Amino acid sequence: MIASTRKVWLRNPRHARTRAAIAAGLVALAASACAPGSAAPPAASPAQPGASAVRTDAAALGNVTLTIWDQEVRGGQDAQMKQLNAAFEAKYPNIRLKRLSRSFDDLNTTLRLALSGNEPPDVVQANNGRPQMGAFVKAGHLRPLDAYADAYGWKKRYPRSILQYVSYSADGKVFGEGNLYGLPQAGEVVGILYNTAKLTKLGLRPPETWEEFQAALAKAKAAGEVPIQLGNLDKWPGIHVFGTVQGRHVPADQITKLAFGRKGASWNTPENTRAAGQLVDWVDKGYFNKGFNGQGYDPAWQAFSKGEGVFLIGGTWLIADLEKAMGKDLGFILPPGTTEAAAPVATGGTGLPFAITAKSPNPDAAAAYLDFIADADAMKVLTANGLLPVADTDRQSVKAGAQQDMFTAFGTATKQDGLVPYLDYATPTFADTLGAAVQDLLAEKSTSQEFLATLEKDYQAFAESNE
Repeated sequence: MIASTRKVWLRNPRHARTRAAIAAGLVALAASACAPGSAAPPAASPAQPGASAVRTDAAALGNVTLTIWDQEVRGGQDAQMKQLNAAFEAKYPNIRLKRLSRSFDDLNTTLRLALSGNEPPDVVQANNGRPQMGAFVKAGHLRPLDAYADAYGWKKRYPRSILQYVSYSADGKVFGEGNLYGLPQAGEVVGILYNTAKLTKLGLRPPETWEEFQAALAKAKAAGEVPIQLGNLDKWPGIHVFGTVQGRHVPADQITKLAFGRKGASWNTPENTRAAGQLVDWVDKGYFNKGFNGQGYDPAWQAFSKGEGVFLIGGTWLIADLEKAMGKDLGFILPPGTTEAAAPVATGGTGLPFAITAKSPNPDAAAAYLDFIADADAMKVLTANGLLPVADTDRQSVKAGAQQDMFTAFGTATKQDGLVPYLDYATPTFADTLGAAVQDLLAEKSTSQEFLATLEKDYQAFAESNE
C-alpha cells in the first residue's frame, strides 16, 4: 500500500496493506529515526565495489549462512518463497538460508531497530517509500547494488519504469533516481476491475476510451446498478480512485514528479483541478455505492465479488481472491486513455523489494540469492503460485481470463513506461495528508481548490526542506 508498498500491498492480497496504507502506517516509525529533514547527519553509504570486484560464483564462496527477513506470509507468497529457497540451497549446498517470515506490520515494527544493530539480517524486504527505504538509505543501512546490477545484468533485465521504484540518491533525498538499493519479485498496477456478466446485461463492452468508461458509468446508474464499488473508510482506497482519474487529465511526467516529491512541480494546476472536479462530479451523479466513505476496503471488494457493482478501481493484488469468487465474470483492464491509441498511464510499481544490508558480511552470497529469486525461472514460480512477476510478464503461460488480463495489462504498462508512482510516495507524511484530503473531497467537505491547497502545502514544505 501503500502504497507497499507502498502496500503491504502486496499483493496477494494487498488488501491487507495497500501502498497508501503502508506509507501511512510507517510515518510514525520514520519520525522516530532518520526521517528526511532530520538534523542528524546521514550515515556514510557503504563503498561500492566495481562490477569486476564482485564475486558471482556462489558455489565458490565457501560455507555461508544467509539470514533472510521477508513478509511473504500469505498463500502463494509463502509457497513461492519456500520453493525458491529450497531450489537455491539445492543448487548451492554451501549456502544455508535462515529465513524469518513475518507479517508486513510485524516486519516494519522490528526492521529499523534490527538494521541499526551490529548484526542485522543479510537480506531484508523494505518498503520502497521514503519512510522506510529512503530513511534506511539516508542512514547508511542498505548496500547500493549497482555493481551487482552490472555484473548480473539487472539493469538490462528490468525496464527503467521498474528500477525507478528501487532507486535513491546516496543521501536518500532523491527518490526515483540514483543508486539501486533493492530488487523486486512481484509487480502491481492499479486498473479497472469489471463484472463481465453485468456489462453484457447492460449491452456494454469493456471500455476502450475514457469517454466510453464515463458512458458506461452513466448507463449502469440509469439501470439501477452501482457503477463503482468503493470502500474508503481507511482513506487510502480513495487515493487509487483519484490517481486513476488524475492520469486522464495530468501528463505522466508531472504525476511522476509530484509522486516522487521532486521540487519544481505543483498540485495547483488546471489539470489537477479538472481531475479533482471529475471525482466530485462522480459523487454528485451517484456513481459510488451509498456510504462508501464509511465502508472498509475488504467489505467493498467482497461486495463486488458478490455482484454489487459493475466496476471496482483496484490493483492486481485483488485478482486471485476475486477470480476465485467470480470466475469468468471477472475482467481487468488498464484505465483507458482519452483515445484508443493513447499511451497507457496507470498507478503501479513493485512488491516490496529485497535489499542487502550494509553490515552483511556476505554481500556476494546475498546478491546471488537476489538474482536467483528474481531470474527467469523464478518468474515462472511466481506465476504458478498466482502472483504477478515483475519481469518476463508476457512470457508466462496463464489461463485465459482475469489473470491473463492482469499479465497483459502489466506487460503493456511496463514496456511502454506507463507506470506512474503511488501518490503517497511524495513525502513522509503524504499518505496521511492525501488520504484525509481525498476523503474530505469525496464527502464534499472541501472544494477542489481547497483539496489541492492542502496537498500543495505538504508537498512544497517537504520539497524545500529536502534540498
